[in-house]
Amino acid sequence: MDLAVRDREIQELGFSIIENVYTNQEIEDILATISKTEPNKETFRKSDDLFAIRQFLKEVPDTIELIFKNKLKDVIKALFGEDYFLVKSIYFDKPETSNWFVCYHQDLTISVDQKVEIDGFGPYTKKLNQFAVQPPLEILESNFTIRIHLDDTNEENGALKIVSNSHSKGIYRPETIDWNIEKEVSCNVARGGLMIMKPLLLHSSSRTTNNQKRRVIHLEFSKQLLPKELQWSEYLEFE
Repeated sequence: MDLAVRDREIQELGFSIIENVYTNQEIEDILATISKTEPNKETFRKSDDLFAIRQFLKEVPDTIELIFKNKLKDVIKALFGEDYFLVKSIYFDKPETSNWFVCYHQDLTISVDQKVEIDGFGPYTKKLNQFAVQPPLEILESNFTIRIHLDDTNEENGALKIVSNSHSKGIYRPETIDWNIEKEVSCNVARGGLMIMKPLLLHSSSRTTNNQKRRVIHLEFSKQLLPKELQWSEYLEFE
């Protein structure tokens, strides 16, 4: 694993893929822990096309030790330094026959504890008693996301498709994408691997066509302190 190459990819392309961060047994341990959770809380979303757990590490805390192994912590510290902390976690389970898809978008909001009128923060949204707000651009530019893949993922079961280097262009509206210029990449990741991406990277996900599950743990990290009136809805430091 050449982390200098990974760092260059993240800076230039907006993403990087690192394989074999977790063993098959470590993935099985994570899945077994998730399976013990009763899916009836308000942070859970369950339909024929998607099962999701928001505030995942709060709802399934026994996964924290299983996820934050030394290998993951070493990757984070080598690529981003030691000042980052976790601010959002979601578990996505896309079933074998899912028609769920997501159009191209950037991740323009952060999850916070309440709605407060502060210069540079807005608009707000609220979903399942969870507030989200668009923060100043510099916060989004410094944040990063790690997606832990619990299944082999490719174009046929919802691997993320991205527009390479779109993270460097600020707010980039999907309807303005010029496909004569831009390049789409399918981010295929094997079970146990990571995809690291910047929030401003344009990304989408297609329907499932190969009858294979796609389960992913989505983790967002920041090193930014918010205004004193506002708090991250999730906050987890790790050594």
